[in-house]
Amino acid sequence: MEGICFLPTFLVIWSSSTFIVSYLIALFEHDVDVIFPYISEIGAKPPESCIFGLMTIITAFAGMATIYARYKFVEKLNEKAGVPPALNQAAFWIGMLSCLGICFVATFQETTIIQMHDAGAILFFVSGVLYTTLQSIISYKAYPYGCSLALCHTRTGMATIAFLAVSPTIICVLLHRTEDKDYVFHLVSAVSEWIVAFSFIFFFTYIHDFKRFTLKLRTEFVS
Repeated sequence: MEGICFLPTFLVIWSSSTFIVSYLIALFEHDVDVIFPYISEIGAKPPESCIFGLMTIITAFAGMATIYARYKFVEKLNEKAGVPPALNQAAFWIGMLSCLGICFVATFQETTIIQMHDAGAILFFVSGVLYTTLQSIISYKAYPYGCSLALCHTRTGMATIAFLAVSPTIICVLLHRTEDKDYVFHLVSAVSEWIVAFSFIFFFTYIHDFKRFTLKLRTEFVS
């Protein structure tokens, strides 16, 4: 665990565990179907909603820390690479918006205020996909100083999968609600939702980068 690579490691393992643990509890409580429930459904009823909310908030803060560390890494990398600072800043703030969306999802369950829950979910998914896309572009612009070309391709592949899955996630869930809960729309939207959620193992690719640097906090007294 060199550098600060524990950040993306913890983020990916914890976020994946959030979905899996909540799903298993919801199954045990007979609150969801076995086959492809919505992620929102696995965190809608207690006791799984309590676990889901707590673990998701921790995920959001871990995501913020990882996104900030990535931002500072690219900023330092720019002493050699040619990544436009505006691009790095845009990716940082969009990533933070995605984490804000996660907080909305965790706080407003589907069974309480569905409008706020949906708004948070859309903010999370759309901003998250846009963030991974921008980071893929940044990786190519920083090459060969940032990471290997193979890792650039890997990030692009993950971002592409998320991008292709996010549209049917949003469109089909809306159609599912308006078309008398058609099962086909439910299946497509639920599968796409899980694909987008697990495509964010994208952060696992940061381990290679985060081994190469550390962040230090400096305290200064102002007289």
